[in-house]
Amino acid sequence: MINTAESELKTAFPPIVAPDARLLILGSMPGEASLRQQQYYGHPRNAFWPIMGALLGIPPQADYDVRCAALQAHRIALWDVIAACARPGSLDQAIRSETVRVNDFAAFFALAPSVDHLLFNGGTAEREYRRRVLPTLPARYRQMTTHRLPSTSPANAGLRFEQKLAAWRQRLEWLAG
Repeated sequence: MINTAESELKTAFPPIVAPDARLLILGSMPGEASLRQQQYYGHPRNAFWPIMGALLGIPPQADYDVRCAALQAHRIALWDVIAACARPGSLDQAIRSETVRVNDFAAFFALAPSVDHLLFNGGTAEREYRRRVLPTLPARYRQMTTHRLPSTSPANAGLRFEQKLAAWRQRLEWLAG
């Protein structure tokens, strides 16, 4: 096993959540641009905020705090599965598996007990959640409705913005009823 110093670990952000949140969107781990800015989805080419803007009516030029408040007003929480890990660069494929520490989801669900749907922003978030988090949760949370959506990352270049937006729109409209 490779010994990783604490200083090499990248640390994720606390959740954006209101007590009445119904939906939790989970990413894997913030990339370098996000970590530098201390903002979720901080890379200028990441489609997350443009998608949320299109779906929730958030002006594209809105400050980060306004965007976060809009998520909360729509009962949407945002977090990452991974709390800390060693990863050179920003790509999920570079995450060193033996260094992964996941977030405390039991504490999260105690803070936001009305969350009943999870959306995964890409495959790594879903895989890490199912592998490392799901087995540790009480039955109520293991049976939650989940869906994986196309990653909004610019590394997911196989889909155009319009295709990502359509997939996210379909799922969020379905959840809205």
